[in-house]
Amino acid sequence: MQQQLDEVVITRAIIDSFTGKLRAACELDAAICGAGPSGLVAATLLARAGRKVAVFESKLAPGGGMWGGGMMFNDIVVQRAARELLAGFGVRLREQARGYFVADAVEASAALVYHAVHSGALLFNCVSVADVMVRRGRVGGLVLNWTPVERLGMHVDPLIVRARVVADSTGHPASICSLLAKKNGVRLRSATGGVIGERSLDATRGEAAVVRNTRAVYPGLYVSGMAANAVAGAARMGPVFGGMLLSGQKLAQLMLRHQ
Repeated sequence: MQQQLDEVVITRAIIDSFTGKLRAACELDAAICGAGPSGLVAATLLARAGRKVAVFESKLAPGGGMWGGGMMFNDIVVQRAARELLAGFGVRLREQARGYFVADAVEASAALVYHAVHSGALLFNCVSVADVMVRRGRVGGLVLNWTPVERLGMHVDPLIVRARVVADSTGHPASICSLLAKKNGVRLRSATGGVIGERSLDATRGEAAVVRNTRAVYPGLYVSGMAANAVAGAARMGPVFGGMLLSGQKLAQLMLRHQ
C-alpha cells in the first residue's frame, strides 16, 4: 500500500531536524570555514578523535575545487605521499605514471563529504562566515549568515557560534584571515603581517608549501589548504591534491594539540 504523505509533517521534520543540528553547533571544539579537501579531511579526523566540529561552506555543494578535476576533466592526481591517506577514505586510485596516482574527482569529493558527516562532523552548506568573534586578542567564534543574504546585500543580522579553535580553509581568497586583519588591524603570522596572496603555479613548491604553511596564524585561528599558501605568499599547484589532503591531516593534528 502506498504511503500517504502529509506535506506539513515533511516540513516540520526538516525544521525540527535542522534546528537541532544548528543548536548543536552553537558551542564547538573546532569550527572550519570551507568544505574543500583540507577542511573535510580535518573535520573527519577531528570528529573521529571525539571533538565536536562543524564545517561551514558558502556554496551549495561542499567539496571545493576537487569536483572539476583539471579544466573539467573530472579526474585528479595525488602523489605517492598522499596515496594512503586518500585510499583510507575508500577512494580507488590507479598509478597512471610512476608516482602519480589518478582518482575520479567525483568519487573523491563525495567520499570526503560522506566521511566527514559519517564521522560525526556537522556540515552546513549555503552558510557564509560574515565575521569572526574576537575576545581578549583571540579568535573564539564565527559570525554566520545565509550566503544568499550576504550576496544580495540584505540587511539581516547574523547568528554566532562559539569555538575553541577556528580554521580558515576557504581556498584561494583566504577570506577569514583577510577579514580578521582588515577589520582589526592585527598582524598575522606571515612575512608582511597580512595575506600576501598566492604566487603563480609551481606544483613542486606549491605542494610542499601548502603543508608547511598549515599552521596557526593568529591566536585561535589556523589556516589550511590553498588559504595557507595565500597567506604565506606561496605558489599555487593546479589539479594535484595530495598537498591539500596532507594539509587537512596536519590541521587536525595541530587543532587537537591546542584543546
